[in-house]
Order: sequence, then C-alpha cells, then structure tokens
Amino acid sequence: MSGAQEHEDFASVENIYQHLLSRAPEDRMAPRLDAVAAAVAALGDPHRSAPVVHVTGTNGKTSTARMIESLLLAHDLRVGRYTSPHLERVTERISIDGEPVPDETFVRIYSEIAPYLELVDSKLEADGAPRLTYFETLTVLAFAVFADEPVDVMVLEVGIGGTWDATNVADAAVSVVTPIGLDHTTMLGDTVGQIAREKAGIIKPQGFLVSAVQQPEAAQVLLDRARELGDPFRFEGVEFAVTGRSTAVGGQVITVQGLAGEYPDLMLPLFGAHQAQNAAVAVAAVEAFLGGGEKPLNPELVATGLGAVSSPGRLELARKAPPVILDAAHNPHGLLASAAAVREAFTFTKLNLVVGVLRDKDAAEMMRVLADEYHEFELELWCTRSQSPRAVAPEELAEIAEDMGFDEDAVHVSERLDDACAAAIQDAAAREQFDGAVLVTGSITVVGEARVLFGL
Repeated sequence: MSGAQEHEDFASVENIYQHLLSRAPEDRMAPRLDAVAAAVAALGDPHRSAPVVHVTGTNGKTSTARMIESLLLAHDLRVGRYTSPHLERVTERISIDGEPVPDETFVRIYSEIAPYLELVDSKLEADGAPRLTYFETLTVLAFAVFADEPVDVMVLEVGIGGTWDATNVADAAVSVVTPIGLDHTTMLGDTVGQIAREKAGIIKPQGFLVSAVQQPEAAQVLLDRARELGDPFRFEGVEFAVTGRSTAVGGQVITVQGLAGEYPDLMLPLFGAHQAQNAAVAVAAVEAFLGGGEKPLNPELVATGLGAVSSPGRLELARKAPPVILDAAHNPHGLLASAAAVREAFTFTKLNLVVGVLRDKDAAEMMRVLADEYHEFELELWCTRSQSPRAVAPEELAEIAEDMGFDEDAVHVSERLDDACAAAIQDAAAREQFDGAVLVTGSITVVGEARVLFGL
C-alpha cells in the first residue's frame, strides 16, 4: 500500500487503531529507546513541550496518575495524561484535562505525524530493526497531542518497566513509583530487586523521587538510584503517609500527612486501603511538583482534586441489586488489594466471581489468591474470556481454578462474557436473603468489555 493510500485510511479513530494493531503488539515492546527518540526528534521534540510527572510501579499506576491529574486540575493547570491500557477505546489513553482526546484531534494529529513515522520506520527497517511498535507509536502520538494543545504538565504512566519504556524518552521533574511486585517477569526479571532496577530508570538527573512503601530490596534500589543522581527522595511511611481512614458511602474519608502539610478529612470516592495509599502518593507527588516538597498545598484544592477522582474499572459498582462490582485486578498483588477492599466496603455472604485472564499472567497464582481470599464466602466461579487473542481458554482456566482450591461443583465455564455475567447475576438475584453479589475481575480486557455490557 502506498503512503498516499494509507493516509486515506486515517479518516477515523477506528481506522487508525486498526493500523496501529498491525504493528508489533504492546506485550512485545522492544528494549530500546532509539526508535522513539528518532521519532520525537523528527517532530521537534514534543516530549519536551511541558514538564513531566512520570509514574511507574506494578499496581496502582493508572489510579495514581488519575489522582495526580485531578489534583493538578484543581490547581488550574492544563494537564495531559497518558495511561495504558484502555478499557474501551484507544482515545482513553491520551487525555486532556481529564477527558479522552477528541476523535477529531486524535485523527488530525496522527495524520500530521504519519509521514514522519513512515520515515522513521523506513530507517529502522533499513538498519535491520523492527519498525515502531504499537506502544511506541501511541506514545509519540501522545507527545504530539500534548504539544499541540498545549498542556502545562504531562502525567505519563509507564507501559512496562521503566528504563526501556517508550515514555522514558521524557525526563521527569517528578518520578513516582507505586508498589513494586512480581509481574511481567519474563521481561523485567524474576526478583523484586531486578524489577525495581528496571523501574528506577525513570528517575532522572535534577528530578525528584516519590515512592510508595516498598519491599526492602526494591526500596534500596530506588534509594541508590536517587542518591547516585543527587535527587531528593521521599518514601511513604517515612516522610508522608495516610494517617487516618474510615469507610464512607461511595468511598472513604482519609487524612494525609504530606511532605509539607497535613490534609484532614478528604473524601476519596474510591474503595480500599490501596486507593488511600495511592492518594497519599499522589498528594506527595503534587507537593514535589508544585513546591519542591517544601510548600503545603491549599487544603481546599486537595479536597476538590481528590473528591473529583474516578478510576473506571477499579472496584467500580456497575449495578446495585444485586451488587455487581468490576475490578481490573490483573495480577496476584492486585487481587490481594482488591479482596481486602471488597471485604471492607461490601456486605454479602454469597459471591459469584466472573473471571478471565490473559495468557501472559500468572493464572494459577491468581486463582489461588481468589480461592484463599474469598474462602469465607459461599463462592461460585464463572470462567470466561474477553475477545483478546491472548485470553486463556475458559476450560483451561476452570482446570487451573480447581487445581488451586475451587470446589469442582462451584466452577462453571462460559465462552462468552455476557453469558457468564448474566448467569452470575441471575444466581445472585435468586438469593432469598438478598445477600449475593457479583465480582467481575481479572484482565483489563474483561473489565473493559463488561463496562460496555453494563452501559458505563
């Protein structure tokens, strides 16, 4: 296909998305930065058009990025946020002031940068290297959109790792690290220390490190990197913390001791101790960004910012009777945090799980966590799948679940997510005691498709 013919296909978001999908997928991101560096150089360095708050970690990245964004918006700054993956549409990944980039802007900017991307692709292929991947291309597009708007600050979520992630062509003013655990071990290493070394790559000279509580091995790696660069560093539990927390209708009320001030009685419309932790990290990151960690924020603006936060697909109540909860907990660490929040925030005795898992995840450990963490409930499991080609077959998932402790009689197989949800809801609704609930969890693709089913 010629370049001219190809450009004619860039008439809609859907067409561009199909073009992006023809590139190497995001779970095969190459350990390189030169390709993205060449692309942004060809476009005049849009990644340097605004200061950056860069977020990495194993779990909580997207929620924390959204909290940082909301706090910055409350301070009347124009914010560009880049997160991944998306739940429903690719435009969700590139947000301006809390809203997905408009379709027209997405199409216009991609059409403008496409010729430059083709030149970079040609040079890469001539050198015997793969052309720009799906994630690399989207990252370059995000930078171009943010430069075009323009925004006052970019909040960037790492795709995988840190050092070699496409977003790391940018130099962060503040580097934020959420809790580090084992995930993507084939790419990042099979110990927490190895993974931390990869994630520490986003810490840059003249930056500022803000970290959640970490396992000692990970904390030491981050600390060493910050000291090596001479950057200030602040860790949750040492310089800042959640000092108070109580459940409330629609979420929780928290008090945060920040780097420079205390922020009492903040309404956070999200469930779980892990989201309170994310909020404390976000507050500290914004204190570091706006005042070097030495000036307290306006408490009213902090309350406004956190009170406006949403995190779709993260312990999201999709239906009230019977309760249907959607939670994209796609690894064991995430499922542990989710289970604690479910037990704290909801009251029921029968729980119907609807679960789908992608093949690059530790399905066995995920099923073991689900069986262990929800053992006190009357438990049934519907094994299903999203439309992703990487989804584990439901029959295979059911076998894994039984091996990991689920009662064979309580495990069901459903090829279609809509059928699984309908069956689980019907079963929960039939409870005479009105004590049944449904939790749809596992891969982000499953939760994204469930959000469409429930009209969210």
